[in-house]
Amino acid sequence: MLFTGAGKLLENVYIFSWDVCLTLLNLVTPNKKVGSVIPHGSPGAGGKWPEFVPPGEGDSRSCCPALNAMANHGILPHDGRNIKFTDMNKAVRATYNFAPTFCLFVPTFMAGLLKKNYKTDMCDLAEINLHNGIEHDASLTRQDAKYDPDQDKPYLPFIHELLASATGKDKDGNPMLTAADLSRYSGKRRSEAKATNPDYSLDKFHKMFGSSNSSTLLTIFGGKLGDLESLLVEERIPQGWEPRILARKGLTFLTFNRTVLKVENAIKEESVGPVQSNDTAPLI
Repeated sequence: MLFTGAGKLLENVYIFSWDVCLTLLNLVTPNKKVGSVIPHGSPGAGGKWPEFVPPGEGDSRSCCPALNAMANHGILPHDGRNIKFTDMNKAVRATYNFAPTFCLFVPTFMAGLLKKNYKTDMCDLAEINLHNGIEHDASLTRQDAKYDPDQDKPYLPFIHELLASATGKDKDGNPMLTAADLSRYSGKRRSEAKATNPDYSLDKFHKMFGSSNSSTLLTIFGGKLGDLESLLVEERIPQGWEPRILARKGLTFLTFNRTVLKVENAIKEESVGPVQSNDTAPLI
């Protein structure tokens, strides 16, 4: 499925019209029960996740912690290679309870960026790291591509700072990230990246994409720090975990974008000083 021009427009109209219908269905159908969000027979059903095995030498990984975690648990091929876009669609939907529209659009978009065919082609996870494709500067979990071209490993100082910025509490008093926390930290990352990376680029599209990525921490993961630490630091899904989205048709674009816009619209970028031209990672 690699359309251009009018064909691409019709494809998008179809996907987003379908998404509206799924959103409406979620409003009138009962939610899935806690403990049974993952489909029966799928990896993670009942909170029982396959064994976690960290990536080894030669394994392919991406800038996306959620996809890396799936490979680390063998839900996607552990070596991260030769993954069919159609298989990625099905696996992401079952693992994270995204709506089928989301799980069709993103791999299709990914295939288009890589000049591949969604229906017939495959990719390695590392191919997703194409700079200013899906990967972008001012990530909350990776250094900019100038300092880390591979993008396959989390940058722990950023992640620890993000988690430490949490101001929310759940009903039991446990710390949680909030939309305001993500907006504040995203603004800090953008400001610092702009000031320290002479090759910095982040257009409006990638700003929205960045806020979409971070918003999954609030939606799919519910902002819970214990779960997020496993996902972001180790790229591991905790035993007993299941998606926090209970909607029967999964998380649709229409519902998801309410969180994305809330995060993005509150981001403020502050001036943090002149650009420093160097070829080493900034200490921030």
